[in-house]
Amino acid sequence: MASKLSLTSISDFYFSLQKTPTTHQRASHLPLITPLNPTSFHHSKSISCSRLKSSVIRNVVKEGQVQTSVSKETQSSDTALSSSKRVLVVGGSGGVGQLVVASLLTRNIKSRILLRDPPKAQNLFGEQDEDILQVRKVDTRNPDDLDPSIFEGVTHVICCTGTTAFPSRRWDGDNTPERVDWEGVRNLVSALPSTIKRFVLVSSVGVTKCNELPWSIMNLFGVLKYKKMGEDFVRNSGLPFTIIRPGRLTDGPYTSYDLNTLLKATAGKRRAVLIGQGDKLVGEVSRLVVAEACIQALDIDFTEGQIYEINSVEGEGPGSNTKEWRELFRTSQIQ
Repeated sequence: MASKLSLTSISDFYFSLQKTPTTHQRASHLPLITPLNPTSFHHSKSISCSRLKSSVIRNVVKEGQVQTSVSKETQSSDTALSSSKRVLVVGGSGGVGQLVVASLLTRNIKSRILLRDPPKAQNLFGEQDEDILQVRKVDTRNPDDLDPSIFEGVTHVICCTGTTAFPSRRWDGDNTPERVDWEGVRNLVSALPSTIKRFVLVSSVGVTKCNELPWSIMNLFGVLKYKKMGEDFVRNSGLPFTIIRPGRLTDGPYTSYDLNTLLKATAGKRRAVLIGQGDKLVGEVSRLVVAEACIQALDIDFTEGQIYEINSVEGEGPGSNTKEWRELFRTSQIQ
């Protein structure tokens, strides 16, 4: 079963397979993120990237207008939490990863991103304080790249790596599902220290059904098989994990956008969130919703050791409201 907010129907994922319940609650809009002013980008072994405002800012979309509110009551506690956390984002320039990084920046949460081509971050994130954002050149397909120093100070990990299901230009350079979704994930997890507080992996719906239609079509070149192998390795690693399985991804990727444009991205009308377990959901989901789910899962204790499918549909959504995300995650587990 699944939990969701707002009353609407679900768009089918590739094919119309099943109906899902439509009774759910309403919540606040998915927030925009405060635009920043990207400037020059400096690259060294660790790319230092302008200090963001330390206040906790929540942007609310209402009738096409952006209304910004600052919560003074939660500022001190959020700042304390942020200062003790360093989130490693693997695949930080991809469709979901770049949104994860942007959202961490607005929360003033320290992050370190691993990229094969660090200069890609220039147009996305601009210049940030070195203590807030660090960029390292790493290819997870190569175990030798995963030096222990890369993980020094890291407390949490979000892995957003991936490639296309079918042969495309993105497969150039041996960037296949086997190399990225299986070998890359295995190499990363094997190199992580046992002190990691949470490892969040972005996978896919349908990984347990790769021999059934329509999933067997999507799996013609093994993408679902290799994602499931990556999931299984994470589950058996001994690390505290959460796995997020999104439906068909929408909104973006914004890989050619600068930071100001990226942070203005919204999920449009598809702000309501549907979460389930058991690989039963069929639909699509905004990349912004997936990014927010990953960040929320980092600190919700009962999401540890759990696997969730996630879709987004038309209607009001939880935005960045942790209380409402907790309710969504919890309800999906008890149904």
